[in-house]
Amino acid sequence: MNVPRSSFPRIVIVGGGFGGISLAKKLRNKNVQVVLLDKHNYHNFQPLMYQVATGGLEPDSIAYPIRKIVQEYKDFYFRMGEVREIDGDKNIIYADIGELKYDYLVIATGSKTNYFGNKEIESNSMAMKTIPQSLNIRSLILENFEQALLTNDIDERHSLMNFVLVGAGPTGVELAGALAEMKKAILPKDYPDLDVRKMEINLIQSGDRVLNTMSENASEKADKFLQDLGVSIWKNVRVTGYDGKIVTTDSDLIFDSATVIWTAGVQGALPHGLKADSFVTRINRIKVNQFNQVEGYDNIFAIGDIALMVSDKNPQGHPMMAQPAMQQGKLLGENLVRLLAKKPMKPFVYKDKGSMATIGRNKAVVDLPNYQFSGVFAWFVWMFVHLFSLIGFKNKAVVFLNWVYNYVRFDREARLIMRPYKKRKQISFTSDEL
Repeated sequence: MNVPRSSFPRIVIVGGGFGGISLAKKLRNKNVQVVLLDKHNYHNFQPLMYQVATGGLEPDSIAYPIRKIVQEYKDFYFRMGEVREIDGDKNIIYADIGELKYDYLVIATGSKTNYFGNKEIESNSMAMKTIPQSLNIRSLILENFEQALLTNDIDERHSLMNFVLVGAGPTGVELAGALAEMKKAILPKDYPDLDVRKMEINLIQSGDRVLNTMSENASEKADKFLQDLGVSIWKNVRVTGYDGKIVTTDSDLIFDSATVIWTAGVQGALPHGLKADSFVTRINRIKVNQFNQVEGYDNIFAIGDIALMVSDKNPQGHPMMAQPAMQQGKLLGENLVRLLAKKPMKPFVYKDKGSMATIGRNKAVVDLPNYQFSGVFAWFVWMFVHLFSLIGFKNKAVVFLNWVYNYVRFDREARLIMRPYKKRKQISFTSDEL
């Protein structure tokens, strides 16, 4: 990887997400050499990706160059590459760009879409975990309407205008709200010779309520907001298959749809090589202690979505969200400095600052530790928090101006097919493979 030798201990951070960047900032100009690896050269602000997918924002407004973040850090090196394997016995990582020895390793690889082993759904549905995937969704949405104009087949037109979202967590709810607003105010003007009223938005949830990680009050409000926008919500329904045309479920419900967006779950993006007892197989999260040390290792740590820190208070671990990752990254930076100074490390205690979701224009729900609210005020709080969480003044300014313009004009300027998306050839699987 062509990283120069240093007299200082080498700390390797794998992943430039919320956790990795927070850690990097805490290690700035300390007596350590830091090497940060990521398969992209930018930090991606995932909470706003649904706005890229629905034409509200351009991708460069929610991404920020990693090299610009760390360009003034001493003895700090960024390498763009993907780690393939970790050898914890030899203290070496193997990536597609070469190998590198470390003194301390921090795994902050985040999460990826979890299809729960269903290969058919994985092959034929759309995911929204990366910016390229968001651009694919944006292109496919617009291409569907262009194609709907051209066909005289009523069934084909219905399929093209029927959107199925699987998973009613924050991502699914926010995406459903954004699509409903496009149907209401934007698509009728873009496609006056198409009956956009026949566009359907189906949100499928395997549980008994939307936003099931938030309060019941937030779930009820979000449910009402979505139904007021014309979204059809199907609860206690589990999707069992999708062949590219037909969505099957564990009930008698089936959906004829050309677009299925899967937001039903995530799992850790786990590199190979760690001891088998160091991670949970079902969701690929690495078991860590209260100092974020990986079980079975003294010099390997994990933070963020990939880390599973179990306690009596959190038997399932901390939520796979930005706040735990940022808090863990910040404390681990302090702890690594303390460790090198032979001082005791501080245990991690998660401070829940609340959660929120927006369901469209003037509609949002917010859960704070001691207070819950919804509606217009919640929507402004959501915008304020997300705006100031973005990295870089330019990104903040661009997003703010876009939001003001979209609000005043009720428009989405970024509905452009810049990179046409071609669906993969439909693949069929036998029952043994599913």
